[in-house]
Amino acid sequence: MPRKTRVLFIWNVDSRLRNYLQSQFSQFSNVDLIFPSHPSHEEYMKFAPTVNIIVGWRPTKDLLQQAKKLQLFIAPGAGVQHLIELFVNVNRFRKVALANCHSNSPFVAQHAVALLLVLANKVVIHHNWMVAGEWRRGDESAKSTPLQKRRIGLLGYGAINQKVHKLLSGFDVDFSILRRRWKSQQIPLPTHAKKYAPEDLHPFLDEVDILIVAVPLTSRTHHLIAKRELELLGSNGLLVNVARGHIIDETALFTALKTKRIAGAAIDTWYDYDPKPDAKGRKYPFSHPFHELPNVVLSPHRAASPLDDSTRWNEVVENIQRYAQGRKAFLNVVDLTREY
Repeated sequence: MPRKTRVLFIWNVDSRLRNYLQSQFSQFSNVDLIFPSHPSHEEYMKFAPTVNIIVGWRPTKDLLQQAKKLQLFIAPGAGVQHLIELFVNVNRFRKVALANCHSNSPFVAQHAVALLLVLANKVVIHHNWMVAGEWRRGDESAKSTPLQKRRIGLLGYGAINQKVHKLLSGFDVDFSILRRRWKSQQIPLPTHAKKYAPEDLHPFLDEVDILIVAVPLTSRTHHLIAKRELELLGSNGLLVNVARGHIIDETALFTALKTKRIAGAAIDTWYDYDPKPDAKGRKYPFSHPFHELPNVVLSPHRAASPLDDSTRWNEVVENIQRYAQGRKAFLNVVDLTREY
């Protein structure tokens, strides 16, 4: 049964996105989308007591306490590790579902594959030489690494790595996959792959020489990849991380790259998201000088680009519509005990 639904957006939503969202609810007279004209915590607190759904990234504890009618909070991105403790505490007193979104997974998967190819083909190194006017430095300076016959390991098999698997399936490579719940795998795999469970992490890493990390950051995956795990990947190993920085131990990764325990890495997610500028005003989101290494491709956490693509909001729209229709099953509800 349709129900009156008030939805609060807790950031400064640009006019293009606002118009798109409103167009999706033109036939829903029972849905009221609230975009405060002066976005601020004070404004959000004024609307909070009457809303059923909040959409945003970083709600405060007092905002959630003020939102007495809140039943669903939607985080527009995939990462929710910063929200787990907050919603565990909220759910001790009342039921509020936390949902995240995977609509940007095609963009992230594309970026992961792009990072792998750029890393393997030494694109950045040769680009920089050409910018400096060094024409046609050859294989003796930096040669490409063919993907042919390589063994690709997909660490995690959610929305991102499922698409990475499909994108890379045209290459002559072998796949191994490590995921927590194989029983939930309903869609046929695009290619044959060796299957591993979390307790098989070391045999999995020993099997592969290209590792693509796309697992959520939880208490179980924090520093999942450290010194020993990088050693198992091997001296020919390539690593791509589009998940969260702290899944990989920073010092262990830097040391492995500097000492050539692994061949290279392409990293989109980092360790310090409020870096202090150095004496020259430069900001680096890490404590070790990754930018000085020749075997690293640096990406500033932009795998989800383009942020203005309206399709990335379809899961947000779907969940609001489900609530407005009186349905109880939402997309991508976070299991707070599993932290994702």
